[in-house]
Amino acid sequence: MTTSPQSPAAPRLSIAGILEPRSIAVIGASESRAKFGGRIMHHLVQHGYAGTLVPINRARADILGRACYASIGDTPQPPDVAILAVPGDTLVEHIEAAAVAGVGCCVVISTGFAEAGEEGAARQAEMVDIARRHGMRLVGPNCMGLIVPHHHMALCSSIVLDTDAPLPTGSIGMISQSGALMVSVFDRASTDGIGFRHCVSLGNQADLEICDFLEFMVEDPGTRAICMYVEGFKDGPRFRAAALACRAAGKPLLMVKTGRTDAGMKSARSHTASLAGAFDVLEAVCRDAGVVLAGDPDAMVRAADMLVRHPQRRSAGGVGVFSGSGGGAGIASDRVTEAGLHMAELADATRAGLGELLLPPQADNPIDLGGRKLPESVDITVPAAQLLLADPAVDYGVFVLTSMPFMVEQTQRMAAAARESGKPCFFALTPGRAIDDVRAALRAIDQPYFDGFEDALRALALVAQHDRLRMTPPAGRIPRPDDVPGPAACAGLPAGALTESEVKAALRAYGVAATREAAAAPTAAAAAEAAAGLGFPVALKIVSRDIAHKSDVGGVALGLADAAAVRAAAGLMLERVAHLAPQARIEGFSIQEMARGEAEIIVGARRDPSFGPVLLAGFGGVFVEVLEDVAIAPAPVTADTARRMLAGLRLAPLLHGARGRPALDVDAVCDAMVRIGWLAHDLGERLVELEVNPFIVGPAGAGATAADGRATLGDGQ
Repeated sequence: MTTSPQSPAAPRLSIAGILEPRSIAVIGASESRAKFGGRIMHHLVQHGYAGTLVPINRARADILGRACYASIGDTPQPPDVAILAVPGDTLVEHIEAAAVAGVGCCVVISTGFAEAGEEGAARQAEMVDIARRHGMRLVGPNCMGLIVPHHHMALCSSIVLDTDAPLPTGSIGMISQSGALMVSVFDRASTDGIGFRHCVSLGNQADLEICDFLEFMVEDPGTRAICMYVEGFKDGPRFRAAALACRAAGKPLLMVKTGRTDAGMKSARSHTASLAGAFDVLEAVCRDAGVVLAGDPDAMVRAADMLVRHPQRRSAGGVGVFSGSGGGAGIASDRVTEAGLHMAELADATRAGLGELLLPPQADNPIDLGGRKLPESVDITVPAAQLLLADPAVDYGVFVLTSMPFMVEQTQRMAAAARESGKPCFFALTPGRAIDDVRAALRAIDQPYFDGFEDALRALALVAQHDRLRMTPPAGRIPRPDDVPGPAACAGLPAGALTESEVKAALRAYGVAATREAAAAPTAAAAAEAAAGLGFPVALKIVSRDIAHKSDVGGVALGLADAAAVRAAAGLMLERVAHLAPQARIEGFSIQEMARGEAEIIVGARRDPSFGPVLLAGFGGVFVEVLEDVAIAPAPVTADTARRMLAGLRLAPLLHGARGRPALDVDAVCDAMVRIGWLAHDLGERLVELEVNPFIVGPAGAGATAADGRATLGDGQ
């Protein structure tokens, strides 16, 4: 019976077996370092791979002292892993041969597949189909392979591995979709004295993907931190679950993600969809799961190394700056603050102790050793550093080293104080080759350092970000409130753009307060009659599924005091809409009670294609896209999460009263956010976007009311 691609055969080899194989076949092996297959063979031999190495080349009897075979099917035992260094147009037949021969996994470095167009995508799909039918796994294609230092395995053709130096071992796992970036980061980290547990290049993720290796590294006892370079996820919910498991295991997870913008969002109908872009959603998912988002891979790895060295929890978040230069100390203090960190406020006892060593201006944070009180014959470096780092408000030390007398000895003393403190300390060396002896001295005692303050600051900011995220508990399981209905409550909503009345009906079903409205009126006269029945003053709005933002086309009139005002506003509204939105189909007018409050909030939701429903909240009303003051979280949310979202807004002080204004009903807003989050969740695959804007918030205890709403639903297919 032939197994279809939808029901693949059981895998022959686990991820552990792929990363630590007992035997490797190099298909396309050569002795020439000018060829991919030659470099791979040399690197495996050069770095001491101790397993069985099987070169495949029909033209040779042996390569580098290993017996050579004409084809993979001729080997005495099927190798655990085969790496293919062959032209792309012959790859499929080699994959078929490897699968039939019983190979556990093929690492495909060849290019010209899905990344190259439709023809390449078809070849890639054929390759995956063959592998799945036989239970063989694939890494790649379009990748650089694997580096596993503790297994002495350099299964990679990169020139950075052409060295007699041993592969630097460590406890950081690295997963990268870019092979060239992986080996560059590996080499740079090695130069900085940082080793890795595993390095995995995935390329196109045709079969095995990021989460396969992430899940393995979460469970691997030798991996203490994980770094990733990601271009795209194949399974967003799976990544989120793996990231949460990583957090639960106490392993820092750091990621560089490309594609921070999504031009497609510019055409969105609602503010919610335009503000909650793809990268914003990823940020929200990562924030909840404790994943640190980095801007560059070098800072990511340096931060991971510092977190491995200093795994203890930190809560104060204060930075202590120490320098032999007043200029260095001043610049560092400014940059620390500009980076969103804060300078530690030292305790009175700490300042008093420093006052015994330094003149009053320097006896505080930042410390400038140039302002010494004692004679030059008395060493103040160690006691000053000890006092600074022992202060409970200091979580991180920053040493800005400029040229100074006896610099090697001074630096060694600072490093000793840093190690004694047990706190992460970032040494920034500002001179160039004049202090190469200082660099050598720091390397000799395994003290990390940075060639420049900005490099140190980037790594420090990532460590601090990790510590802040660790202080906030993940959402975990989110209980549905007892009075929130299930998906059946919104099952009857039609596909396409919903009217405001349809949106408000759904909100009310989920317990969200919304303004009262009369039945839709087809004419200006009918609108005036309906307004009289509702009670003045009223709001008048155009009803059209073709108009996303009514206020943009003159489709909203507020505070109408009598029937005559309603008739006049309705006539003028029709004229304006006909001019500004001539293609819009008009269904009539909506007459609503006027909502009164102290602030306008937006609460919205949309379905992200990778991570599912997300909730958005912020200030703005019609100016929400101007202010861009919003917070995003995966939906549904708890009330605590909703409260943290609001607290993180730039205008959050307005919620609690500012400049004589009353405090707002934050509890009512949080309750509505919880309920709208569940509505978004229950709409499931049908949700495209949903928005309540404005959400009128009254003073504390007065509640909050949805004054307008829009939504777009799909058919769920």
